[in-house]
Amino acid sequence: MDNVAIARVLGQIGDLLEIKGENPFKIRAYRNAADVVGHAAEAVHQMDEAQLRAWAGIGKDLAARIVEIAQSGDCAVRQDLLREFPLTLLEVLALQGVGPKTAGRLFHELGIRSLEDLEAAAKAGRIRALKGMGAKKEALILQALSERQQHAGRHLLSEATYAVTALIEWLRIARPDVPVETLGSLRRGAETCGDVDMLAIAPDRSILDVFVTFPQVERVLGNGETKASVLLAGGLQADLRVVEPQERGAAQQYFTGSKAHNIVLRDRALERGWRLNEYGLFKADDMSPIAGETEEGIYEALGMAWIPPELRENRGEIDAAIARHLPELITREHLRGDLHMHTTESDGRDSLEAMADAAAARGLSYIAITDHSRALAMANGLDETRVAGHAARIRAMNGVHSGLTLLAGIECDILPDGRMDLSDDCLASLDIVIGSVHSSLSQTDEEMTARLIRAIEHPSVDVIGHPTNRILLRRPPSRVHIEKVIDAAAANGVALEINSHADRLDLSDAHARLARDRGVKLIINSDAHATGELDRPRWGILVARRAWLSAEDVLNTMELGTFRQSLKRSRS
Repeated sequence: MDNVAIARVLGQIGDLLEIKGENPFKIRAYRNAADVVGHAAEAVHQMDEAQLRAWAGIGKDLAARIVEIAQSGDCAVRQDLLREFPLTLLEVLALQGVGPKTAGRLFHELGIRSLEDLEAAAKAGRIRALKGMGAKKEALILQALSERQQHAGRHLLSEATYAVTALIEWLRIARPDVPVETLGSLRRGAETCGDVDMLAIAPDRSILDVFVTFPQVERVLGNGETKASVLLAGGLQADLRVVEPQERGAAQQYFTGSKAHNIVLRDRALERGWRLNEYGLFKADDMSPIAGETEEGIYEALGMAWIPPELRENRGEIDAAIARHLPELITREHLRGDLHMHTTESDGRDSLEAMADAAAARGLSYIAITDHSRALAMANGLDETRVAGHAARIRAMNGVHSGLTLLAGIECDILPDGRMDLSDDCLASLDIVIGSVHSSLSQTDEEMTARLIRAIEHPSVDVIGHPTNRILLRRPPSRVHIEKVIDAAAANGVALEINSHADRLDLSDAHARLARDRGVKLIINSDAHATGELDRPRWGILVARRAWLSAEDVLNTMELGTFRQSLKRSRS
């Protein structure tokens, strides 16, 4: 199991213990362990109990539980709790606005065991009858249920990737002779996915019998001659198909491209008197093979360059491939800097020194420390005095790591009327300022648009962070005229952020492409609050690739001097 999956189990135990009314210290211990494991750089499944006990907050019992989970996918503590509380109660707990205490009251006082029970109780007006709940809470629960239904069966790109990576690694160990790869929307880097498509290249179906015994399989949905389907822990469905080597490229193409992309390719084949399917490209009259062993061979036979998976959405890539004018897409290796991260000075979990060490270990050339400003009191945001002191400490770190430059920055709140949260002199004294919205998210589109544009026009705002404030599968984007915001950014030389937090991925690929087309530069940032989160840009890179971005479209691919000259404060 990977760290995220292990952390998920530990978190569930903490939640179930709170529902049960257990000792707060025990609850906190499991949640702390989930946080530590989830953000650890080391692969926890490769560690023993002694190594785990060296971590802060991980004692003998917790270390044993973690090893048990890593080896089996579960542990006796969780199994005992699930004998008291139904598994479906965890779905209630995952609902926006329903914490463990609320879930516990709903279970104990109303007998609510599932989302279906919860919806029935809310519609019947039973929840408002509970002390401290009320009609407003009941309405929010119904709204959350409605929004969840809209996203039913969808999973974050990161969660699906972690789950499938663990599955493929397990299959690789069990059957090192059989190549297994990911296809579908996950291979295209889509921000969310439903089912996950996988491909095995093998002469027979025996790999399917191994596939269905993966420890994280909750239910086998099917196991046939060429395909098996399973439901993994967390509700993700994974489908594995077996093909022979000569069919590999055709299957890769067929099960990766979007429906619209594949229709265009099939039509192009038909125009030539050919047929294209998951088994290959054939002459229609006698079904003699033309191509199929490689994807490149199929695209070349159809008169076009091979198209990167992220572009296969029928958004102009076909014509570009025919003209041999596809962009050279950005890669993770192009990024030289990370300009959005937090430390313990605000709401980060690691110190300035630890974040710098982690950035240097990843080979970054420059980083900006951008803790929150004072309006975000819950995040211990900084006022002008603390900003000055923090900036001095950040700059004093320069020279500690050879080849790494630290920039003193801030993620400054954009107040509801568009004013910045800190004084003009304070912001001007810094190396970089990210302006972000964290409050009053229910403003009208006119209000939110005017708010962002006023911030963009501020002389010291260099970047707008997570511009639409969405939380994937949980919170829709703010109502905003994004084209007006993009045009204002272009006119004022302000960059827009692709926030790599897997829950955000904001800007979206469509908005990032529009920004590029209108002359706006992008920045891909981690928004890390811990050292392990500095690896997040892998998700932002996928957004950028889906947006057709090349390295020159992204500011933090530049060497430091050029980057600093490209910021608004240097160009004004």
